Amino acid sequence: MRVIALEEHFAAPAIAGRIDRAAISARGYRPRRSAPNEPSPQELLPDFETNRLRLMDESGITMQVLSNSGPGPDLVAGAEGVAIAKAMNDHLAEAIVRHPDRFAGFAVLPMQSPDDAARELHRTVKDLGFLGALINGTTEGHFLDDPRYDAILAQAVASDVPIYIHPHLAPEPVREAYYSGLEPGAGRVLEAAGWGWHQETALHVLRLVLAGTLDRHPKLKLIIGHMGEMLPMMLARDDDVFKLDIEHLSRSISQTILDQVWITTSGIFTEPPLLAALLTFGIDRIMFSVDYPYASNAQGRAFLDRISLSPGDMVKLTHGNADALLKLKVG
Repeated sequence: MRVIALEEHFAAPAIAGRIDRAAISARGYRPRRSAPNEPSPQELLPDFETNRLRLMDESGITMQVLSNSGPGPDLVAGAEGVAIAKAMNDHLAEAIVRHPDRFAGFAVLPMQSPDDAARELHRTVKDLGFLGALINGTTEGHFLDDPRYDAILAQAVASDVPIYIHPHLAPEPVREAYYSGLEPGAGRVLEAAGWGWHQETALHVLRLVLAGTLDRHPKLKLIIGHMGEMLPMMLARDDDVFKLDIEHLSRSISQTILDQVWITTSGIFTEPPLLAALLTFGIDRIMFSVDYPYASNAQGRAFLDRISLSPGDMVKLTHGNADALLKLKVG
């Protein structure tokens, strides 16, 4: 069976090296711990040819849709941010040309220059064959509901491609208020993969609903990872508690999200979150992902082998929904 994984990452260290270290530090990047006797994600991210393909083959991953991980052009203003985005996207495009049956791409965008970001999205879809864009959290503290990003959202609609909203660290004042004062390693994980990333991505989606952004762009398609970033368990409650305060919206909270958001399994490999996602979003809105190399392809494969779905639903999860949303050509 074909298996498509959508939230899979690469890095281009030579290009990222052009980003000012002070900007990287201010955004909250800190060193990660790696398991002993295993390659670190930082070692695996730049590789397209050897370990990546071998590990995909060992776990039966047919294709990875790749996106930049780590510091990117969203940290850089002006022409240099645009140049870094183009360089990273071209670097990914070269890998896709070498392995068109194994890799596809989401663009990285120079988010501090929104009009240029919209043009870069158009270029990568039209000229490079990319399948959409991945945006890492906020930019300079601003969510995508900010009017400055309207051109990017409109371009995604015009190009008929989704935007993947990926977690990122909260702005520094939030990190200081919520996650400081803990043992350094524990605090780092709490503000990131242990909690903070996911609540901020859910907040990002809810802001897009509540600001009316999704009403203004009803054909905009969004993807979020990690089994819905905790939204499946909150949809019914949000409908209840917001019902007296959303007269400005054309749809309920849940209906807007279910109309315009798809979710992936990235990094979540247990059954209870999957059950919540199935009962809320439904199988037609769920797509398989691993979150390589931060999670292992072997973990993702073991999850697929363990869960109980009908053959038709397994087809949708592993590749059918991704084929339809991303318009992947099969065969």
